[in-house]
Amino acid sequence: ISNKIKEARKHKNITVQVLASRAKVSKGLISQIENNRTIPSLPVLMNIVHALDFDMTDFFNGISASNNQAKVFIIRRKEYQPIKKEVAKGFQYMRILTLNLNCNPADFILLELKKGARRKQTVHTDALEFKYVIKGKVEYLIENEKYILTEGDSLFFDGHLGHNLSNIGNSNALI
Repeated sequence: ISNKIKEARKHKNITVQVLASRAKVSKGLISQIENNRTIPSLPVLMNIVHALDFDMTDFFNGISASNNQAKVFIIRRKEYQPIKKEVAKGFQYMRILTLNLNCNPADFILLELKKGARRKQTVHTDALEFKYVIKGKVEYLIENEKYILTEGDSLFFDGHLGHNLSNIGNSNALI
């Protein structure tokens, strides 16, 4: 649903702000929905679909139940989709795959952090977060507790907890 909303908005050349105004929701909520960070309530989803000038039936055409999902996925690097999740200098996100696992959304993202990149603010998400450091050295600050991760380390936490990320290594990091 999140990808379909984003694709429809871009296809119609509508900004996030315009869609938010038409759907009578905040720009931040549209951004969170499009980036699969939150699932809209039914009334909000209906407002968004109508704001995109879709009939509900047409909008859901082609979206199948999660039990019909493929069992094997091959996603080529060229198929990764650049996404803008936040305004943070040096953060480059690439969406690899989004799907539902037991009715819960799962979003697989590759994040490149430029040398010295850091968030200016703490964030909260409506997701369980799993991080795996492919390259580099990063620091996660979760509820004021620091966690230093290097190549091969992984981290799992509840995104509702306030968290922040910094590249503290001497080169770009890949997570």
